[in-house]
Amino acid sequence: MKTMRSLRLLTLCAIAALLGACATTTGYDYTNFRQSRPASILLLPPVNDTNTVDASYSLLSQMTMPLAESGYYVLPVSLVDETFRQNGYTNPAEIEGIPVDRLHKIFQADAALYVHIKQFGTVYQLISSATVVTAEAHLVDLRSGNVLWAGKASASSAENRGNAGGGLAGLLISALVNQIVESTSDRSHDIAGITSMRLLTAGQPAGLLYGPRSPKYQTQQP
Repeated sequence: MKTMRSLRLLTLCAIAALLGACATTTGYDYTNFRQSRPASILLLPPVNDTNTVDASYSLLSQMTMPLAESGYYVLPVSLVDETFRQNGYTNPAEIEGIPVDRLHKIFQADAALYVHIKQFGTVYQLISSATVVTAEAHLVDLRSGNVLWAGKASASSAENRGNAGGGLAGLLISALVNQIVESTSDRSHDIAGITSMRLLTAGQPAGLLYGPRSPKYQTQQP
């Protein structure tokens, strides 16, 4: 009898431990974010890990709006860019290496957003093609150096394509048309805007928290 009780107790303990482990691994840990309470954000030019020359500024030009709508003051991109140039910094990778205390001293922002572009442009496959933009970001407190948040988002021009009728022949015709469209028109900038919205709009699962300028600040948080 004691053996059965012991086994039952061990089983319950194991289940509790498993549930506890699950609870700690789901969602995002916002402890640093909530303690920091950043109000202003410095957007650093994205580091371009692709072969598309204009990818960095294409994405950068569309990152202010989702952050501002999420309740943050975003330092003007043109002013930040000119400040870096005046100090001899034009390469995003070099800018990324500037110490956080120096960034804080120059710009007086609470946090800086570091971004890497992983995909930008048309991806060709066997019978189809699509314009894809993928970016990763992390928000760093410029006063302490703590990472407050990290995330990743992607968007593709193929997301809303329906199934082509007509079997294999219809699929091939649809693929040919899509390849022609993707090859003759640059949709990367528009897709980058979608990626930016998905990455930086607050209130999403594992997304940014709302900033102090939002009516949802400290209310409807993930």
